Amino acid sequence: MKEAEDALNDYLHFLRVERQLADNTIGSYKRDLLGYIRHLEKVELPGSLDNVSRPDILRYLQVLEESGKSPRTISRHISSIRSFHQFLVRERITSADPTIQLDLPKLEMKLPRVLSVGEVDSLIAAPDRSKPAGVRDRAMLEMLYGTGMRVSECIGMNTGDVHLSMGFARVFGKGGKERIVPLGRTAIDAITEYIGQARPTMMKGDRAQDALFVNARGGRLTRQGVWKLLNQHARKAGITKELTPHILRHSFATHLVENGADLRAIQEMLGHADISTTQIYTHVSKNRLKDVYSKFHPRA
Repeated sequence: MKEAEDALNDYLHFLRVERQLADNTIGSYKRDLLGYIRHLEKVELPGSLDNVSRPDILRYLQVLEESGKSPRTISRHISSIRSFHQFLVRERITSADPTIQLDLPKLEMKLPRVLSVGEVDSLIAAPDRSKPAGVRDRAMLEMLYGTGMRVSECIGMNTGDVHLSMGFARVFGKGGKERIVPLGRTAIDAITEYIGQARPTMMKGDRAQDALFVNARGGRLTRQGVWKLLNQHARKAGITKELTPHILRHSFATHLVENGADLRAIQEMLGHADISTTQIYTHVSKNRLKDVYSKFHPRA
């Protein structure tokens, strides 16, 4: 269906230019919708996209379910298909939206994994600060946990994005959206030590590199590099579960909720577009309180 592929290209251009979504997000939409279009071609749907009906979409979702896709993955596909058809109607490529009254599958709420405050302390203390890389790693961990920023935001930071004397950092999130996040005292101290002592020795020659966090060759740290370093330090700290940088983001938000922070302020610091995304951390906090109660109360 050449018409469908042309429409998909227009839609992806819309996501990139108008909505300014990140490349990874656009890639997910593209993969989902290519599978959908291939299915429509396979069943030899007659005519144009205007002939797609709600039963056609339901049959595709059944194919996904029979192939072993999880309810969460199917829900994502539905969201992609619905957004695509809404775009088609808005651009008058089609006259009707077949996704109206298409229900999302009920999802079991999956609570994010978090570290305890003690585990975070052990993790941040693990890097060997007698070496430049250790000073860098401690500063990076303080930054990730102290601000709740995404790993992509952290490795994308330049030296000019941190304002240590004023205690804040400028972060560019999904779609290039800018936000300001506060830096705590321990993060400021760690970053100051790194920029003043370790980073200059890690830069090679006269490389023009504005990256805040650099690797042993003086280039910008990668997402995979951060993941590897994080788990090295976790093992040293005695943390046996596999960690991802996002667990530090979850821990940042959960610990703020547990200490009474305003949910709207947390939403702003995390860069969430919708408050409902931030509300998951209130459920994490309640679950942890239940665990504490069950463990320590004599009548539990």
